[in-house]
Amino acid sequence: MTASAQSIASDLLSWYDSHARVLPWRSPPGAPAPDPYRVWLSEVMLQQTTTAAVAPYFAEFTRRWPDVDALAAAPEEEVMAAWAGLGYYSRARNLIAAARAVSAHGAFPDSEAGLRELPGVGAYIAAAVAAIAFNRRAVVVDANVERVVSRLFALSDPLPGVRKAIRVHTDAITPDVRSGDFAQAMMDLGATICTPRDPRCLLCPLADDCAARLQGDPAQYPVKPAKKAKPQRQGAAWWIVRDEAVWLVRREEKGMLGGMRALPSDGWSARADGDGAPPVAGEWRKAGVVRHSFTHFDLDLAVMVLAEGLSMPTGGGEWWPIADLQQAGLPTLFAKAAQRALA
Repeated sequence: MTASAQSIASDLLSWYDSHARVLPWRSPPGAPAPDPYRVWLSEVMLQQTTTAAVAPYFAEFTRRWPDVDALAAAPEEEVMAAWAGLGYYSRARNLIAAARAVSAHGAFPDSEAGLRELPGVGAYIAAAVAAIAFNRRAVVVDANVERVVSRLFALSDPLPGVRKAIRVHTDAITPDVRSGDFAQAMMDLGATICTPRDPRCLLCPLADDCAARLQGDPAQYPVKPAKKAKPQRQGAAWWIVRDEAVWLVRREEKGMLGGMRALPSDGWSARADGDGAPPVAGEWRKAGVVRHSFTHFDLDLAVMVLAEGLSMPTGGGEWWPIADLQQAGLPTLFAKAAQRALA
């Protein structure tokens, strides 16, 4: 480790000791490492999701399932319902599978390689858990770290191609001791000081080392590729009521929102519009349109309400009391559609 890299690590850790964020899944600087379960659970939840959005979900999960064995024993539908609203529902399915694997093994693996064997655990989560929960030296790179390092070294190649260089530079400044604190310090620096817009360089402990600051425009880093237009899809959801209950179905395990309760819909997907065919014959009226953005496409979902039906739905599904609809764990898209139907 070069003298410059040692200086960067030392300055950042000194800053972190005084400015670390207080988060429910963390231990303060200098305290014993947190429970690996809490670190892993938080990191899975935080993928593609903000700290503010995750905090109440983390609190509820750890209240209901305080350790990995409790989560492993939980019915899958209960976990999926508790996850509703966090999005990226494949994470919840992998969460359950990983909890069961850890419970069967008796403990969390304490190495990056072992952690990578768990369902849904990629390079970033494995490195984060190894460093933060087990004090292993690991190179932890999330979006905050990408931003800090690309500015620190003025890496001018655009994402995603520059990520290899970002990792090399992050490795060079990661210390052999306190690598978990160092990783969290980098995250905190990116979240609170080295922000995407209007970085607060005057408060940054690494300002004197920052190549982008010397250039005069750190906000240009990381360089982002031109945005591609997302396809626009059309679909429909069907609101069918009987005796103050609404008909809900369970979406197929594989595919978007897999395994979740939902209103019946017409087969829309990332690749194609829905076919518009209602699940039962009858007089339908349009209650409005819900616009929702997925990672790879945007969806306009027409909400169709059965005014008068000639038949009732058959096949897999359940009548869910409308008064208790919040307990159904509907994904955000279908929760919005239900609100539109009820309005």
